[in-house]
Amino acid sequence: MSSCRVGLRLAACLLNISEARKKYVVENIAKAALLERNGQRHPEVSVLNIFSDPEYNRSVITIAASIDELGNSVLAACLEAFQSIDMEIQEGIHPCLGAVDLIPIYPLSGVGVEECGAVARSLAENLIRSVPGCSVFLFGEADLPEKRPLVQRRKQLGWFTRRDFSSLTPDLGPAPARRCGLTGIGASPYVMNCNVTIDSQDLTLGKEIASAIRGSNVNGLKGVQTMAFPHEGKIEIACNVESFEDQEVTETSEGSQYMAYSVLGDHFYYVSPHYIEAQVKKLASDRGIGTIGRALIGFTPQECKSCAEYAIKESIGEFWKIREGVFM
Repeated sequence: MSSCRVGLRLAACLLNISEARKKYVVENIAKAALLERNGQRHPEVSVLNIFSDPEYNRSVITIAASIDELGNSVLAACLEAFQSIDMEIQEGIHPCLGAVDLIPIYPLSGVGVEECGAVARSLAENLIRSVPGCSVFLFGEADLPEKRPLVQRRKQLGWFTRRDFSSLTPDLGPAPARRCGLTGIGASPYVMNCNVTIDSQDLTLGKEIASAIRGSNVNGLKGVQTMAFPHEGKIEIACNVESFEDQEVTETSEGSQYMAYSVLGDHFYYVSPHYIEAQVKKLASDRGIGTIGRALIGFTPQECKSCAEYAIKESIGEFWKIREGVFM
């Protein structure tokens, strides 16, 4: 496959599943994404990364593919996940509503967010036809005509606090079954996950820091959504970092607040992970505590694009097994 072809039509799905304590289950789900219906490995699909957190009992599987193949690849992974994960017995600190909790699709190269939205809607319809009891809510470019963002849909559905599915009304499919739960499917510009751990067990203090940097609050960081969780004996500030278009953002460098990238000539910005860590460190220091470290769950948008192009050009399906030696 030519590098030119690879660079033109790529998208990614950061598949969020409600399982992290059984490694073989998570890897079987990832491997299912790589296979065509005839059982042969698909050359235009790669699993770039698997991040599993046993305490949260949540894994994020980064699947990259040509936009024409991504829907089928993600569907195959979801079918395996629904066979393996039972929400009736699932336990974990992290909020979730579904065995497959979230299926966001992001453009990487040569494809726009609208086309990703069309792929997401088609995937949602195929999923409810293929999995008895599967039900779906839509967000972003898949949620037409309103295009409600993920955080709004999650608030509407009580994602942050609810584990009772009985009163939920899905956008597609039947009332949520207890085993499957409710799955969110949508598309948007890339959303990165960045977590910073503070050296404290005080959840109230952690929530204060999370609130201070939340983009919806005064003086918060644009595009940053935050939660605070107890994690491994400390408190973790978990951040979803959205990409956004903003004509007023001009300064972008490794040391600045914003980083920039382009897809199909559209320019996007996001808050730098280094800047997020620095802000959390300052807020923690003001309260007399330190920070322990930062975890980037997968990639920045630029890293995801570069890894996807390399992995697919070289036909490396299980890229997650070698990524540290190649790029990190």
